Amino acid sequence: QVRLVESGGGSVRPGGSLTLSCTASGTIFSIYAMAWYRQAPGKQRELVASITSGGLTVYADSVKGRFTISIDNARFSAHLQMNRLEFEDTAVYYCHADRASTGNMIKNYWGQGIQVTVFS
Repeated sequence: QVRLVESGGGSVRPGGSLTLSCTASGTIFSIYAMAWYRQAPGKQRELVASITSGGLTVYADSVKGRFTISIDNARFSAHLQMNRLEFEDTAVYYCHADRASTGNMIKNYWGQGIQVTVFS
């Protein structure tokens, strides 16, 4: 069983910064990619940023130039550095592991979610 543990959320003023971290635990052999999604109240969950184990990244247009995703393949961890935060970034952020191999199966996994609030 793979578990994703998220940390680093909180409340911040507009223009501030936060770093989200996600670590996958369990018997893991490989993860193809890790990503951060977010869901604001009344809205659908959306992709924020993703990164493959090879370092290829994808960002939502709304966060390009402000957020940076990184991956630590040895620790099965992903980090999301969020700068110049805006009110619209307020949401629950979810970590996602794409095609995590545990030896006898390959599955996708979600974290529990972590709150990020930007307030004045």
